Amino acid sequence: MQSTSTNGAASMTTATQPRAFLRWLLLPLVILAGMGLSVEAGLLGPLGVQVGHLWATLSIFGVGSALLFLLLLFSGPQQGPALNELPRWQLIGGLLGPIYVVVLTLATPHIGVAMTMIAILSGQVGKSVLIDHFGWFGTSRKRVNGERWLALALIVVALVLIARG
Repeated sequence: MQSTSTNGAASMTTATQPRAFLRWLLLPLVILAGMGLSVEAGLLGPLGVQVGHLWATLSIFGVGSALLFLLLLFSGPQQGPALNELPRWQLIGGLLGPIYVVVLTLATPHIGVAMTMIAILSGQVGKSVLIDHFGWFGTSRKRVNGERWLALALIVVALVLIARG
């Protein structure tokens, strides 16, 4: 019986190793994507001033939609349910994306890229901590501990320091 529990622990450790490796592999990719958002904010601010905030937003989503269409076209058949089979609340992201981009085009020329992005980051982390804590939207629950509260507080401190600087 002891060998079974040892094997179970060994297989559990083996199963968590690829997950941990994937986590560290994805982290730089996510950081690069975050850098891309800062570049997007830097581009959208002046574009919104030149052509209007809604036109700037439409152009960004138009280019993105064209790119996604080409990727879907050349990636082969996709598996998944039809959009009408999904719960409607899962499509809210389609509303949030344009709101986010319009806010970027409005805020960036006035408060700068750094202030815009740290404010967005504070909102993202704050809401993310709540989503994790309560397991909203079908996510697994991750209790908020002291370290997470400290991280959120430090982001708010960074926001204040950047605002003052």
